[in-house]
Amino acid sequence: MEIRDFDDQLHPTPNHVRLKLIACEILYRELCAAVARSVNRVDVEFLPKGLHDMGQERMSARLAEAIGAVDRSQYEAVLLGYALCSNGVVGLAARDIPLVLPRAHDCITLFLGDRRRYLDYFQTHPGTYFKTSGWIERGEGLAQLGRDSIPELAGMTQSFEEMAARYGEENARFLQKQLGDMTRNYGRMTLIEMGVEPDDRFERHAQREAAERGWRFEKIAGDMTLLQRLVDGPWDDERFLVVPPGARVAASFDERIVKLDHCV
Repeated sequence: MEIRDFDDQLHPTPNHVRLKLIACEILYRELCAAVARSVNRVDVEFLPKGLHDMGQERMSARLAEAIGAVDRSQYEAVLLGYALCSNGVVGLAARDIPLVLPRAHDCITLFLGDRRRYLDYFQTHPGTYFKTSGWIERGEGLAQLGRDSIPELAGMTQSFEEMAARYGEENARFLQKQLGDMTRNYGRMTLIEMGVEPDDRFERHAQREAAERGWRFEKIAGDMTLLQRLVDGPWDDERFLVVPPGARVAASFDERIVKLDHCV
C-alpha cells in the first residue's frame, strides 16, 4: 500500500483513504452514520462503555492495547472516538502512522459538535444530566467493566442489602447516601437528539426518567459536525490533535485540552 507523506495525511485528498477508528460504544449510532456517509474507508472497533470509570491508568492501557493491535500497514491514520475522558487518552502514542483525536473534555462535546457550545450550555444550565441514544441503550450500569471499575472497587455498585450485611444497616444507609446517589446535584435532564434516532423511544425514556427523579426535561439538537469531520478529514488544528509518529498525547490544561508530548 502506498503511504503518503505526513503533510498529505493531515489533509486527505478527495480520493478516499483507509482509516482505523477506535471508539467508545456510547457513540455507536452516531459514528456508524458518519462512517456510512464518509468518502473514506473506515474500519471501526468499538470498545465497552465507561472505560473512564476504570481509572486513567487502566483506561489508557486498554486504549493503548487496541491501538497496538492495529495493522498499521493497512491504514493511513488511527482515529480515536474519545475525548480527554478523565485523562484516559493521556500518554497514548502514535507509532508508524498518525493518531487523530478531537479536542474535547468529554463525549458531550462530541455530541454538541463544539467545545465552546458545550461550555456555554454548561454555564447557563448548571446541574444538567445529559442523555443520548447511546447513554440510554448502552450506558446504564457498569456490568461490562465488572471488578475493574472504580465504582465497583469502592463499593458504589453494591445493593443496600450487601452493604448492610457487611457494614450494618446504619452505616449502609450513610454509604448509600454518600456513594450511591451520584446524581443528587442534578436538577435537569437534557436529551441531545442527533438525528440518527429511529423514532421517539429515547425521548420518551428520558422524559420518563426525568419525571421519576423530579427533574426538568429538555431536548436540544446535537451536531454531527465534529464526528463527521473526524472520519472525513481534514483534521484542522482548532478541533483536532494530530499526533505524528514518535509523539504522544498530553493534557494541555488550557482551552486546547490536549497537546503533543515528547518523542517516544
